Amino acid sequence: MQGKIIKQISNDYTVLVGDKLITCKARGKFRKLGITPLVGDDVLIDLDNNYILEVLPRRNSLIRPSIANVDQAIIVTSVEVPEFSSNLLDKLLTIIEFNNIRPIIYFSKLDLVSDVEKDKYYAIMSYYQSIGYFVTDNYKDLEKVIKGKVTVLTGQSGAGKSTLLNKLDSNLNIKTDEVSYALGRGKHTTRHTEFLNVLDGYIADTPGFSALDINSLSKEEIRDNFIEFNTYRDKCEYQDCMHDEETNCYVKKMVLEGKILQSRYDNYLTFIKKR
Repeated sequence: MQGKIIKQISNDYTVLVGDKLITCKARGKFRKLGITPLVGDDVLIDLDNNYILEVLPRRNSLIRPSIANVDQAIIVTSVEVPEFSSNLLDKLLTIIEFNNIRPIIYFSKLDLVSDVEKDKYYAIMSYYQSIGYFVTDNYKDLEKVIKGKVTVLTGQSGAGKSTLLNKLDSNLNIKTDEVSYALGRGKHTTRHTEFLNVLDGYIADTPGFSALDINSLSKEEIRDNFIEFNTYRDKCEYQDCMHDEETNCYVKKMVLEGKILQSRYDNYLTFIKKR
């Protein structure tokens, strides 16, 4: 029987089969084969013994958060407590783009900063919009894009993922917690990955994290997933230009002219030089 994994706690997988929820274990041989079922996986199960027999082919998957077959990812980006991190935002965008998932950027906690600071963040938001991303600080805007989709929430701990979910559906009543001012990050109020039925679609609330490993990508893959670079790539002197130390690099020219955000370019250099 075919179903979809909508929740995982430890070694227990909750599988939706029709309108029934069945708690299953993974087959022992999965470990030997290096197969790890993920929330979002379409699976075949043994209804008599409540075992997952097979994980069907995935459209895409993420490691952190551990989830599969996602349409889009909302990156919840805090501007205050925890403070804004362009480095983390660009890491997430690069990983999400690489996995062929649509990124959506949601800026949270703008009400906590001064009007001058707001203007700074609105300028940053405007840049990301200009290169093709859906960007908002109003949760009502998200209602239009999550309807009928499989969406994952991701971002820093304490950025406001659970708070956002409660705004989208007040019936969820998901526990939230205050940010630790000493550490500058939130406590991990979400302990497991689970699909929640919201606006005729699924949203995955996932455990928060403060760092993302980008080392699984090559320098070229990182370059190719900075989407605005591709607009100017043909104008570089070298076809395989890495936009770093090469002469006559058009991308670097666009950075100097303010057409490419300086922080984006700086983050890009940091990522490729760690490879």
